Amino acid sequence: MIAAILSLTLLGAALGIILGVANKFLAVEGNPLVDELIAMMPGSNCGQCGFPGCSGAASAIADGSAAPTCCPPGGKTLAAAIAAKLGLTVDLSAMADDGPKIAVVAEELCIGCCRCSKVCPTDAIIGAAKQVHNVFREACTGCSSCVEKCPTEALVMKPVPVTLQHWVMPRPALA
Repeated sequence: MIAAILSLTLLGAALGIILGVANKFLAVEGNPLVDELIAMMPGSNCGQCGFPGCSGAASAIADGSAAPTCCPPGGKTLAAAIAAKLGLTVDLSAMADDGPKIAVVAEELCIGCCRCSKVCPTDAIIGAAKQVHNVFREACTGCSSCVEKCPTEALVMKPVPVTLQHWVMPRPALA
């Protein structure tokens, strides 16, 4: 029994050391610009941009095959920040920006089909089969993936409600 435990411990330690050394010598350097762009993006990996997640969109923006305006959940703010980071000029007039939105379930229309919860990239939709669903506000990124999947149109995108945690004092009007 002791021999088996000792041999497995030594085998695990040896393989761990080999993996650590291999990681050190075989590491692939990534593009630091792509890492910075990924950090700026919402991180919901919703796919609305047409790329497989935020890392795919950041890679495409960095190599110039995608515009800085390709992320719908990020809106004008993200597009302007990416353009400033890359030193580009971007026409933001074509982008619609209604501010941040979250999904809201109309409980009287929800039939509990679970189609919305299956496509939610952040698991913000709470509910079980044949039960009324609800949206966890803090987890919803506003990607609207769930809205297209709902057969009863029970899900709609609404502006983020003003709460004490989200309230921002409006800028005074210049006279």
